[in-house]
Amino acid sequence: MILGITPARGGSKEIPEKNIKQIAGKPLIAWTIEAARQSWLIDRYIVSTESNEIAEVVRKFGAEVLWRPPELATDEASTLAVLQHAIECIPTDIVVLLQATSPVRRPGLIDESIQDFYLNDYDSLATGFYCKYVEYGRNDLHRQNISGFFYDDGNVYVVKADLVRNGDRYGTKVGRKIISRWENVDIDDMFDFWVAERILECGMVRW
Repeated sequence: MILGITPARGGSKEIPEKNIKQIAGKPLIAWTIEAARQSWLIDRYIVSTESNEIAEVVRKFGAEVLWRPPELATDEASTLAVLQHAIECIPTDIVVLLQATSPVRRPGLIDESIQDFYLNDYDSLATGFYCKYVEYGRNDLHRQNISGFFYDDGNVYVVKADLVRNGDRYGTKVGRKIISRWENVDIDDMFDFWVAERILECGMVRW
């Protein structure tokens, strides 16, 4: 079974009530719920939360709520621990992590990621981009000559559930799926929120 999971706790500090804050006409988390429901390959999709307010919005948009214990809703709680709790409650073979803070996903992206994962027999796969940032004063190369490194953008992760059970999100055979800059947006602060809203309002999510 393939289980889609969106962690959504209620205690955001940088942007209060971030997961249900209105963006481009609907709550932030609704964009991820709608993308997950369009997937043909995800067998079951849940939102893990401790918040009654978030749960109400999640149900309104047609998704299933998985209640998480309070100790998994703190600033210190890891995403891995939340995933472990979810697959303990709902046994599965594959986990697809879809973060609410990445609302821009073109149609088909989730299923493409799952297909790439299976086709290449990866232990895990992440979407992202090649980052060429270098600390100031440490590099004199032209940008085109910097090899860079793959940076996961938080949009889609696919991982074998057995790895998660054993405390590992990566494994040894890791897939890296390059996606468009439009989809790389990950909301941490109000600037990110503004950027994501402009992209969603332009309709880039539809292509």
